[in-house]
Amino acid sequence: MSEDADREGTGNDGRGDESEGMTYSDAGVDIADSEAATAALVSAVGEFEGDYAGLLDIGDRYLALATDGVGTKLLVAEAMGDYTTIGIDCIAMNANDLVAAGVDPVAFVDYLAVDVPDDDVAEQVGTGLSAGAAEAGVTLVGGETAVMPEVIKGLDLAGTCAGLAPKDAVFSGAAEVGDALVGFPASGIHSNGLTLARKAATKNHDFTDAFPLDESKTVGEVLLEPTRIYADLLDPLREHDANAAAHVTGGGWTNLSRMGAFRYVVEDALDPHPVFEFVQREGDVDDEEMYRTFNMGTGFVAALAPEDAEALTDETDGEVVGRVAEGSGIEVAGLSLE
Repeated sequence: MSEDADREGTGNDGRGDESEGMTYSDAGVDIADSEAATAALVSAVGEFEGDYAGLLDIGDRYLALATDGVGTKLLVAEAMGDYTTIGIDCIAMNANDLVAAGVDPVAFVDYLAVDVPDDDVAEQVGTGLSAGAAEAGVTLVGGETAVMPEVIKGLDLAGTCAGLAPKDAVFSGAAEVGDALVGFPASGIHSNGLTLARKAATKNHDFTDAFPLDESKTVGEVLLEPTRIYADLLDPLREHDANAAAHVTGGGWTNLSRMGAFRYVVEDALDPHPVFEFVQREGDVDDEEMYRTFNMGTGFVAALAPEDAEALTDETDGEVVGRVAEGSGIEVAGLSLE
């Protein structure tokens, strides 16, 4: 069970206080508390099969399920009056978890909860879901719209993705010492850490202001850049015998530890997008907090033998960013993350 998309939502305009040195916890999301709550839930219901997607043995194949939502990126969409891309985010957050397990996403159902029904908003959400489904190669097989004015303020969007894979096609899920790490670029901030990003971004700007590092876009448009879907990587990852993969979501680069208890040495990380420089500067966020919260330009990482890694990078937009070593923790950008 994952806590990938940040859930905190206040329904305000996204403005933070004027204090410097912002952290994710100060913004309203404490990762340690979230992990403790998740652990309590898991303890109560029993163990789950798989870190990213539950796997069910159905004979010669696995059926896999992943569920997640868009998080507080919805508040940016609300402020901008633009809900056309959040459906892509919703499908991406689920489909990418299946890809990280080596499973083909095949079907998706959505759950849209609103305080007041709005035809235009619903149509915009549907536009994004349709685009995301096409990109992920999944079929939209249904969904649910719930009107809950005493529970929801605005709207919430979540979904569940089903996947199938032959048993010999799923990744082992465990990296090996000596593996190379191949990183694949993110499209932007994706759907994680938006509680911190929103509050940092709006300390001195409105969402409709020109983005200082690219004035052809607004701050809101940059934050709404939809999450990349990595379904097209499945075939090359399988062909080149990937041992494990990590979807870099909530918790930032600490997600690499999902590939096993090793030391992940990232010596040549991909360049962060300008949005991360902007958030860090505006919120005076330190480097460690940035790498613990955001993808910092790398949305997906795979671990595989060095010779296979070189072949994989020749066929994709991935780059070798590091290696797997004995020990524990993640070393990236001169930081040590545990």
